[in-house]
Amino acid sequence: MNTLFFIALQAEGGNAFMNFLPLLAIIVIFWLFMIRPQMKRQKELKNFRDSLKKGDKIVTTGGIYGKVAEIQEHAIIMEIEGGVKLKIDKAAVIKDMTDAAPAK
Repeated sequence: MNTLFFIALQAEGGNAFMNFLPLLAIIVIFWLFMIRPQMKRQKELKNFRDSLKKGDKIVTTGGIYGKVAEIQEHAIIMEIEGGVKLKIDKAAVIKDMTDAAPAK
């Protein structure tokens, strides 16, 4: 940061602020189009995972479809077809499949 400041002071003509204006504009644009939307998606996913309840249909990051059988502090007991129960981490849940159309 100090190096950039000294380079700006040594620049001939113009204001030091005007030299940093393009850099500031790039940072603001990067934040608006990259960081902010990602933070919004993470917040929505966290809210989804916190609102899960027994009987909800879910999909894991590995592609396993099932229903929530039990919710623990950091894990979910998920029931898959055939009555098999799996203990998975809450972070592995990515989707809610209750709105998905049933397969024909």
